[in-house]
Amino acid sequence: MLQRWIRWALVAYGLAVLPPLAQAQDFPSKTIKIIVPNPPGGAGDTSARLVGQKLGEALHQSVVVENQPGASGSIGMTMLKRAAPDGHTIGVVISLAQIVDRIQNKTASFDLVKDYTPITLIANNPVVFVVNSQVTAPSMAEFIEAVRKRPGEITYSSPGIGTAHHLYGEVLNKVAGIKMVNVPYKGTVPALNDLLGGHVQAGIISLSAALAQVESGKIRALALFDAKRHAKLPNVPIITEVVPSFELARSWVGFMAPPDLPPAVTARLNGEIVRILKSPEVVRILDENGLEVVANTPPEFAAIIRRDAKLWEEAAAAAGLVLPQ
Repeated sequence: MLQRWIRWALVAYGLAVLPPLAQAQDFPSKTIKIIVPNPPGGAGDTSARLVGQKLGEALHQSVVVENQPGASGSIGMTMLKRAAPDGHTIGVVISLAQIVDRIQNKTASFDLVKDYTPITLIANNPVVFVVNSQVTAPSMAEFIEAVRKRPGEITYSSPGIGTAHHLYGEVLNKVAGIKMVNVPYKGTVPALNDLLGGHVQAGIISLSAALAQVESGKIRALALFDAKRHAKLPNVPIITEVVPSFELARSWVGFMAPPDLPPAVTARLNGEIVRILKSPEVVRILDENGLEVVANTPPEFAAIIRRDAKLWEEAAAAAGLVLPQ
């Protein structure tokens, strides 16, 4: 009798583990979709298309990128959250997607920590403080002093309310004791174009978008919102070198999937994507776009999400953009 019970128990265990194992072995069985909850042209879109092409080659399956902008990213994020957890739908997520959603939509549509399966961080996406040619201040410290003497008169462009760029500006206002006025745009391109045209004096722009204009001399970089100086701008200080009390959360992009993605499928996607991200060609292309490749494990990425979600929440509350939770 005991032996028969043991056999039944082993059969039951085998049936319990068979579905996820079979699912992992069958993956991928159809087209993989990468959701980008933002318009084309940004760091997330660039990363998705670059990695997506090579992921399709590695998995011998077609990969399509779908831009699903709208409602400050919550449309695409909700689609990702509700997709089948089988690995055939993944998404590119920015570090403060949840804060942008809370600021714009007043109620949270999703929880970045609880509602998704982390796959890997793609890259850090540094943000740079730039000024147009009409601004004479040669350094960030001198620019801050100029703003302090003219409160409410100096404007800075950002890609929108609640973006990292906007939050960096509002936190800088608070900790430096100054008052710049944010001019929000619908995306990075118009924010950069109006800076180039002299319609605003300064801009807080993703380095990936501003780098070419900085290198050409059309605009000047005064500070970098990042943890270290950038190799392409070695003479530009990071913001904490100028304002030591500035507490920084980094801006990044990463791959995530719907909740409850089977561990075996998560591991397969992580392994393939990390290999792609670490290839010399991809590192070079992302570096040329101002993106610093990271490529880590799902647990490492999950820890970063938890930490940065808290930091962005605190920054938004300090800037008066959301109520403290």
